[in-house]
Amino acid sequence: MREALVAKLGEAVLGPDGRPDRARIAQRVFADRELLAWLEALLHPLVSREYLTWRERLAALDEPPRVCVTEVPLLFEVGGEERFDKVVVVTAPKALREQRRRVARDDRDSRLLPDREKVRRADYHYVNTGTFEELRKWVGSVMAEIETEAVTRA
Repeated sequence: MREALVAKLGEAVLGPDGRPDRARIAQRVFADRELLAWLEALLHPLVSREYLTWRERLAALDEPPRVCVTEVPLLFEVGGEERFDKVVVVTAPKALREQRRRVARDDRDSRLLPDREKVRRADYHYVNTGTFEELRKWVGSVMAEIETEAVTRA
């Protein structure tokens, strides 16, 4: 993958250690939709393959977990929701997201499905306006419900 990045984006996307620098890559691709599409076409199959390998390893364990959880930032945008039994969406009001943002604002939000569409397609939804402890408690309750369902199906 390093070679493909350098061939397409140039040596400038490498850090001092010679490895791909995510910030440098982001600076290039988020400013150019065609480059972003190229990068996503390169990365998404690799990420999917890695995920499926991980699930196979879990399933092969002597005592596989009843539930495994995966965070997928672009789940709906890449059509990945079919790979999952349940989908959980956590949203927050736009103003609160802006306060929590740790990266520079760009146009990435315009490439995402609106929250209301994600919520419509999800099995569970939480509006994250409270404390981390409140979110953790809600996640625990969802996990308990999903685990109970998994046991019932088995």
